Amino acid sequence: MAAAPRTVAEGTKRVKKGLPAMLKGGVIMDVMNKEQAKIAEEAGACAVMALERIPADIRQSKGVARMSDPKMIKEIVNSVSIPVMAKCRIGHFAESQILEAIGVDCIDESEVLTVADEGNHVNKNNFKVPFVCGCRNLGEALRRIAEGASMIRTKGEAGTGDVVEAVRHIRTLHKEIRMVQMMDDDELFTFAKDIGAPIDLLQQVKKTGKLPVVNFAAGGVATPADAALCMQLGVDGVFVGSGIFKSADPAKRARAIVKAVTHFNDPQVIAEVSEDLGEAMTGINCDGLVTRFADREGGNMPAAKKPRMESGDTKGLAGTAF
Repeated sequence: MAAAPRTVAEGTKRVKKGLPAMLKGGVIMDVMNKEQAKIAEEAGACAVMALERIPADIRQSKGVARMSDPKMIKEIVNSVSIPVMAKCRIGHFAESQILEAIGVDCIDESEVLTVADEGNHVNKNNFKVPFVCGCRNLGEALRRIAEGASMIRTKGEAGTGDVVEAVRHIRTLHKEIRMVQMMDDDELFTFAKDIGAPIDLLQQVKKTGKLPVVNFAAGGVATPADAALCMQLGVDGVFVGSGIFKSADPAKRARAIVKAVTHFNDPQVIAEVSEDLGEAMTGINCDGLVTRFADREGGNMPAAKKPRMESGDTKGLAGTAF
């Protein structure tokens, strides 16, 4: 009797987590055309993020930032052998459907683009393609994972060349994970309610001491030392956007950052690859930012305590989640 043919599992949580898991220890680079994509691939990038404008250009031009032209994305897909990602706006499930239809390997529901839905993120469980989402803390990370994200990146502040926000978000996330590990069950239930995260995901974090998916650093990484710093802080890899193609010698800087991520614990190697890279991107000090991409989130904010109101006070709920 012939054995029944095996069916291929598509779009399961386990399958969707497979690609991001294979990217661990690598660098994902923003590219705007197939020439840049080839530079990234030759430098050793594990994947590329296809977009029409890198974050630094989005900051400068302002206006509305949307999903990139599908034709441009397909040209990049056809020009390289490594995985290709693309960005959709927060909450814009129609853009996500288009990106899945044209065959990208992963979708980034990104705060760098203009928010499409202030109240909701995309339900990523409805898609077969994996998603990556940003976070500033454990609550944001677990809410995105509950929605179906297969990969998390700390937000940082994209397009600035200033790594301070990326470091802040990495440290905040890891500090909260350590805090969860010390909680008893009663405290865990209360904390789950406070941060708006599913209790089963929090219990998994408490047990394993890490997120259920891989976590990359992003936002402001501009030098090999920046990349090594993030890796030593405990992330699984690094996204680099404007830091490469806004520098004087993109190909050389791209190779240097890849080597720095691979040898992040070897200062001698990092010192060698940091030599003679040419001028880095000028950058923007985060202290003076008017628009902070990292603050963008489509609803599902953590629960807030309702403040006491005096009689007749109609403004007492301003700024809360109620």
